[in-house]
Amino acid sequence: VQLQASGGGLVQAGGSLRLSCAASGRTVSRNGMSWFRQAPGKEREFVAAISWRGGGSSTNYADSVKGRFTISRDNAENTVYLQMNSLKPEDTAVYYCALGSTGWSTTDYDFWGQGTQVTVSS
Repeated sequence: VQLQASGGGLVQAGGSLRLSCAASGRTVSRNGMSWFRQAPGKEREFVAAISWRGGGSSTNYADSVKGRFTISRDNAENTVYLQMNSLKPEDTAVYYCALGSTGWSTTDYDFWGQGTQVTVSS
């Protein structure tokens, strides 16, 4: 299984970015997937998750991003997205996608993308 994260960059506070995580070797449509982030000197933290259910899915968000970030999935493209709006400087981090669960702990996941840097300037 390989996860390729992309879409990070430098943006001003209040701006938007959309991260992508393309999976190969396993279909995202039948797996829970999540985004985590890690700021310098901090632990990797949960951001958002999208579950798999036959015929639909549900989402879950950390309180710090609720109402600003949206996780979604394109099964045909085998890709999961994270739309990030109203970005704040405290959102600055390396963002990682993970496959196989919707848990809040990094230990719930076996597969990780390589990370993409998001920097929000004030």
